[in-house]
Amino acid sequence: MKEEKLQAKQAVVSEIKEKIDKAQSIVLLNYRGLNVEEVTELRNKYREANVEYKVYKNTMMKRAFKELGYEELDEFLKGPSAIALGMADPASAAKISSDFAKDHEALEIKTGIVDGKVLSLAEVDALAKLPSKEVLIAQVLGGLNAPIQGLANVLNGTIRSLAIVLNAIAEKQGDAA
Repeated sequence: MKEEKLQAKQAVVSEIKEKIDKAQSIVLLNYRGLNVEEVTELRNKYREANVEYKVYKNTMMKRAFKELGYEELDEFLKGPSAIALGMADPASAAKISSDFAKDHEALEIKTGIVDGKVLSLAEVDALAKLPSKEVLIAQVLGGLNAPIQGLANVLNGTIRSLAIVLNAIAEKQGDAA
């Protein structure tokens, strides 16, 4: 009986470690004070953005984080804790958590992890304020396109000026003839 419980706990720790390894980003949350409807709303927002939201026992998460080398997270795993795992976009878990916390004061962001680095609360907020990946790509492409567009405008202006001068010369010669 004891061995079965131990194996079940080890399976949960392995599941947590696997999810942490696959995640682009992680946000630890305190969900105390949220009612069932609010948690369901939060889960739906996460699901739409390909973010997994799970509640595990703190001891299981502590063990998984410790095995992955994140011992400093022990201080954040007190009280009710949930984990949001951003699977597709590194900013999505932080963005949704931050936006939801603005409307629901009961939700508290504890910390986050991106690229193996444990983030402070200020860093999680900064991550949440980043534009989406698509917007960042569009901004970079717009920045790359601007010099080319400027050159095209300059060349177009030069050709236009030449056409105006030639037209004026043709009119002048037509008037003289």
